[in-house]
Parts: sequence; C-alpha cells; structure tokens
Amino acid sequence: MRITAKLIDATTTALNLLLKFEHPADAVLSKFFRDNRALGQNDRGCVAETAYAVLRRRRLLDHLLGAEASPRRLVLAALVRLSGVSQRQLEEALKEKELKWVAEFKGRQPGPLTLAEQADFPDWLAERLSAQLAPAELLELAQGLNQPAPLALRANPLKAGRAAVRARLNAEGLAAEAGKFSPLAIRLKGKPALQKHPLYLDGSIEVQDEGSQLLGYLLAPKRGEMVADFCAGAGGKTLLMGALMRSTGRLYAFDVSDRRLGRLRDRVARAGLSNVHPVTIANENDIRIKRLAGKFDRVLVDAPCSGLGTLRRNPDLKWRQSPEGVAELARKQHDILQGAARLVKPGGRLVYATCSILPEENEAVVAAFLAAHPEFRQVSAQEALAKQGIALACGETLRLAPHTHGTDGFFAAILERIP
Repeated sequence: MRITAKLIDATTTALNLLLKFEHPADAVLSKFFRDNRALGQNDRGCVAETAYAVLRRRRLLDHLLGAEASPRRLVLAALVRLSGVSQRQLEEALKEKELKWVAEFKGRQPGPLTLAEQADFPDWLAERLSAQLAPAELLELAQGLNQPAPLALRANPLKAGRAAVRARLNAEGLAAEAGKFSPLAIRLKGKPALQKHPLYLDGSIEVQDEGSQLLGYLLAPKRGEMVADFCAGAGGKTLLMGALMRSTGRLYAFDVSDRRLGRLRDRVARAGLSNVHPVTIANENDIRIKRLAGKFDRVLVDAPCSGLGTLRRNPDLKWRQSPEGVAELARKQHDILQGAARLVKPGGRLVYATCSILPEENEAVVAAFLAAHPEFRQVSAQEALAKQGIALACGETLRLAPHTHGTDGFFAAILERIP
C-alpha cells in the first residue's frame, strides 16, 4: 500500500470527525467518502481501517502518546504500531521532522496499564464487566471484540443451498467455509465486496452474522404459523424467519421506523418471500399491537441495546455509550418485552435477544419479566437448538462471544407462555 501525504491528511480529517462521536462511525465515514469522491477504493479502505484501528485501540494509543494525542499523531501511531507500516513506507508522505518522531515513537514501550487500558475499554465498561468476569476472562473477551470481524453470510434456502453457494464462491477464488453452528452460515476470509455479486443480487445470499442467524433457530418458526419480528429494523432476521417458514403463514415485521421498513420491502422481494407484512408502529403500546394480542405462535424481540457485543464492527460504540445510556436502554427493553409478550398465545414462544454483553440488558431484563409474568416460563436454549441439529453447549440462555464462538456478542432467552 502506497502511503501518500494526501492519504494521511484524509485519514486525519476522517478521524477528527469520528472522534466527535456525534453520529455512528459507519454513517460518518459514508458521508466523508461521499464528500471526497476523489479517493480511490484502496485509499478508502486504508482510511476506514486506520480510523477504526484508532477507535479499537484508543486507550493504548492515548497511553503511549499522552499529551501528543492529536488526530494526526493518532493516525501515524496506528499506522506504525497497529498496521505494521514501516518508516520507509512513510518517507514519501512525511517531512523529516515527523519521520524522526515516528522513529522515536516506534521505540516507545508502555508503562503499567490499568485493566481498562489493557482491554481498551472505557473505565465504566471495564468495571461493569469485572463484576462478572475474572481479569483474564475480561481480557480474552476484549481481545476478541478488538479484532475486525470477518464477513459472514447466510444462504437463502428458498434460492440455493449452502453447499452450492460455497462451491460457487470457492470456484471464484473466495475462501468460503461453512459456519460452525448455523446450518445456513458461510464464513469468508477477507472482506470482498459482494453487493454486485449475482448471488447477492438474486437473493441467494445475505450478509448476516452467524450469531444473529441462531436467533432465528431459537425462535424456530414453522410453516403456516403466525409469527412476529417485533423490532425488525432492516429485516435480516425477518428474512431468515420467512425462509424457515418456507414463505408460508404470516410474518409481521414491526418497527417504529418507516424508513427501515422501506428498505426491508426491497430485501423481501429479492429474497423471494411472500409471507412478510411490514407494519410501522408508534411504540410497543400501539393500538395495532393490542388488537393482535394472543394471536401469535412465535415472537422475536431483538431489542434496541447498547450494541457492545458488536464492537468488532462498531468500535465507536464503547466510546459513545455511557452508564446512563445503558440504564435508559434497560428500561426501554423491559417495556418492549412486556408489549411484545401480549402478542403470544398460550403455548407460544417469545425470544428476547440483544447484541449486548452487559447483564443489566440481558439476564436482569429476563428475570424482571419472569417475576412480573408468572404465565411465562423459561425453556432451555441448548435443548431448542439441539432439536434442530445444532450442537451448542449454552445451557438455559444463549451467550455468544467472538473469542469463544467467532460471532458477535449475543444474548438470548426463550420464554414460553404456559398453556
């Protein structure tokens, strides 16, 4: 990779925008690239990778740089410390003064690091996790979360089997391996652009983390059933559930954002589904929810959360979240779960899930719900997966993490309304 002065300047400008933490990092970079169309594909990749490297390892870099931690110095530090760029590669881009600084910085060794600094977590997050994890376990989790995520795909069984998809991708030189757990998962080495690939355009594949796929198997929707994706968002799990139902029955995709559901409609058509019904609601107490009370066989609540299990993809979240924000999310999650529970018929299944690693968004929400709703009971996630041929030793609840499962961090619990 050729490192030029313009590339370093562009990366510094992008990082400066990201460090304001006013908007999600992916949205900030998307706008930055739209505003800087002269950057080529390789340059864009370098800008994004370097900026994300800073977000992932900000505590270490701040520790090493001290008062020198300006956006430009952070970029240079990330290039030489994290990306393996040599001083010779920087000779074209930097003047003599900065080259001397780079040489000096490369020899710096960190002093004693706190646990939070070792983990590259904010102090409050390290403290929360220390309440449930030993230091060594916390650092293993952090190491997994601080690595870039590989590209994970899901085959659409209505269009093509996983084996056929893998065979085609491998024939094209894309190293495609079967996922470890989901029967439809495919893991790719590297991050090839697939938005214009024929398999993507015809709906045979979707980009979806394997952990997210397992939520569909926990819900286990069947042909002809009445099913709801209560917080559908862009609809990745909706598409999986529709495929598992073989495009039969009725699958409601509820969300408060009409814009997100608008994007889902295009994806539904591409996936070849005819059983999906997107419905925009005001909130969990919307009159349309009340009218459907007690009519659903299965309801998935993938609740809005801190997203701290997705730091591989969204490293800015650990700097944008706060204890106060998490507390507010936990209250919202409790309300959403209670609203969704109204839909479930006796004998029906309710799955509560987040992509958070914090107990207050996960176990605590489920415990409070069960205490207030004796008409529901928890059933084993491990047994539910085993019935579908998925061997995963998880016990009562599903807990996934990148360092143990190679997925994003996920939590899920299965709740059943007692007949």
